[in-house]
Amino acid sequence: MAISYKDAGVDIDAGNLAVQKMKGFVQSTYRPEVLTDLGSFAGLFQLDIKKYPEPVLLSGTDGVGTKLRVAQLLHKHDTVGIDAVAMCVNDILVQGAEPLFFLDYIAVGKLDPDRVAAIVKGVAEGCRQSGCALIGGETAEMPGFYPDEDYDIAGFAVGVADKSKILTGDKVAAGDVLIGLPSTGLHSNGFSLARRVLLPDEAAAAKYEESLGQTIGEAMLTPTRIYVKDILPLFGSVDIHGMCHITGGGLLENLPRVYAAELCARIDGSAWQRPAIFDLLQKRGDIPTMEMFRVFNMGVGYVIIVPAAEAAKVLAACPDGVVIGQMARRGADEPGVIIE
Repeated sequence: MAISYKDAGVDIDAGNLAVQKMKGFVQSTYRPEVLTDLGSFAGLFQLDIKKYPEPVLLSGTDGVGTKLRVAQLLHKHDTVGIDAVAMCVNDILVQGAEPLFFLDYIAVGKLDPDRVAAIVKGVAEGCRQSGCALIGGETAEMPGFYPDEDYDIAGFAVGVADKSKILTGDKVAAGDVLIGLPSTGLHSNGFSLARRVLLPDEAAAAKYEESLGQTIGEAMLTPTRIYVKDILPLFGSVDIHGMCHITGGGLLENLPRVYAAELCARIDGSAWQRPAIFDLLQKRGDIPTMEMFRVFNMGVGYVIIVPAAEAAKVLAACPDGVVIGQMARRGADEPGVIIE
């Protein structure tokens, strides 16, 4: 008896249909530097060396983590692609890079063309928000490895910065101020803890929560904010000493990555309004405050470190920003971040 690839669980025709369904989304992200179309073996991107005389390419990769489980519970797949882009482009932005292009990798148990197209629709939206082109990707159907309804997504971003303008954090000094830009909520971190507390069973995702003004699942699926268009206009006009994307590890773990060990950040924990989901999480899970700050962004998704004299420029360009603290010399027994 003859057996086909489809009999083994891989549907080539479904894969081709998925490509056709996503084609418009992908093409909507193209920049003039893109030299290839969807379907090429490699994505080609022509670097503008006039804009960047000493170009340095910066790259980043990340996924969405167990936030995907919430998307699968709610059968809503058109926003997790934004998260995949955000986690990558926000990271390379920290060092002064303009994101140029993005590639995605989607692995599924059973290929549903409409679901894959919805995921890529979100990826394309994230690329438009960050101004980068979606120039390639891979959709892998892996029967027997993933359950039919499961999937994973990872992303890869490449950006460019002029060598002399790369931010390394070596300019951060005592007296600098930290300006925080708000997060939209959980973003894409801490979901193993968040799901354990807020989703004790599958039905909980669809439950309306008064304090959130929406269902718990909807609040958890709020896409990660992309900060590229907030930050790029600051390059060349503000003396930025350092920047930080607040991901897994929160303020406590991420901030020390961008300044010298002899410094510490003194953070005023009352300086900003936290999204309600953090209060709900802490109350329901009886989670200690420092553990909250160590796992979640707590309402601050991105931090810009500048001399005090430059703070007004940043706040004028980023109206929703707020001064959340100041850099100081680190005492012998002090941690790298102090929440006051």
